[in-house]
Amino acid sequence: MSTKPSPEPTTAAAMTGELDPALAARLPELQQQYAELQARGLKLDLTRGKPSAQQLDLAEPLLALPGEGVHTDDTGTDVRNYGGLDGLPQLRRVFAELLGVPVEQLLAQGNASLTLMYDTIVQALLFGVPGGERPWSREEQITFVCPVPGYDRHFAVCEELGIRMVTVPMTPDGPDAEAVAALVADDPSIKGMWVVPTYSNPDGAVVSEAVARRLVSMPTAAPDFRIIWDNAYAVHHLTEHETKSANAIDLAAEAGNPDRVLMYASTSKVSFAGAGVAFLASSPGNIAWFRKHLAIRSIGPDKVNQLRHALFFTDAEAVREHMRRHREILAPKFRAVVEILSDRLGDAAVATWTEPEGGYFVALDVVPGTASRVVELAKAAGIALTPAGATWPYGKDPLDSSIRLAPSMPPLDEVRAAMDGVATCVLLAAAEAATR
Repeated sequence: MSTKPSPEPTTAAAMTGELDPALAARLPELQQQYAELQARGLKLDLTRGKPSAQQLDLAEPLLALPGEGVHTDDTGTDVRNYGGLDGLPQLRRVFAELLGVPVEQLLAQGNASLTLMYDTIVQALLFGVPGGERPWSREEQITFVCPVPGYDRHFAVCEELGIRMVTVPMTPDGPDAEAVAALVADDPSIKGMWVVPTYSNPDGAVVSEAVARRLVSMPTAAPDFRIIWDNAYAVHHLTEHETKSANAIDLAAEAGNPDRVLMYASTSKVSFAGAGVAFLASSPGNIAWFRKHLAIRSIGPDKVNQLRHALFFTDAEAVREHMRRHREILAPKFRAVVEILSDRLGDAAVATWTEPEGGYFVALDVVPGTASRVVELAKAAGIALTPAGATWPYGKDPLDSSIRLAPSMPPLDEVRAAMDGVATCVLLAAAEAATR
């Protein structure tokens, strides 16, 4: 059956009972359905949470901005020249309101928040961070806490930089805060953790204020512990209920740990994924630290691009309204995913899935031991899915049950076709397992 995130979700990954023997009896029928699926010659892709062409078209007017003869922002700065390391105040004011941070504690930079996150961790490795005793690279071991299921690119950064990863489970209210607190209390090698606070990737969970308070106030053995607060989906709502992110930066300051939180966001799924603007917000101390090293690496960001964004998104409400138009395109695709899974799998007791209120993904849990087989079957039928295990560090899901679905990019009819095929693959993999 389907499941929205709940305090005690029942998921396929948690199933401990035997599979229904009737599944084994259905194997020949499901094999025939799968053969028919293969015969259709599909070529469908649900691998990554990319905006569709229809969504990208919403920002098409950006390409005509700032316009011939328009070279200055509202302070008179010529955006064609060097300087302006912090980014245009005109744009920073808009996103400071959306993110709930002071303008002076927000930097606007290049097109990718992932780049800013990577740069932050590299700077910490090379130079250390405020409150630390030495550069992280001089420590015997660096460890990050990784909520699972989580974002594969976060895990890739750690793997690339030799950072050990330990996992804690996600809950509907965010990472299991007590599990995190227990880990960080006695282990000084734990220097950070990843959090996607609003509509997390892939399960759509939202960090509650209570969990946020616990994370920013818990004692840590490492005095320079940091939370990488990747607020990628802060304005990416799928319903009329526009969830507001917990204000972790303010909460951390109130708790006496002002430097603990580093917040990131971008317009990658707001305007153009390849030509957006990324943001970093944090305490005054962290911003000064990052800016110091940034000034060596850069003489200023792409202010022409920032000006075109500022002229297009004149205020915070303009961004919100723009994202409502995104919602009109995305919401039917997510409804189709849930409807087809419910129709095809609802009575089979072989899978559960989330019904997110925002973000870009649906988390599908299948019978333990079959996620890799589902992905394999789908690929052979012309349906590309994210590799099983991608939502776990090192790509290794210990239960082999988690699959991330990304329905944003294909047209609605292709989403429907793909999900019908995925359902067939889930059933066939479960029936195969029932015969073993």
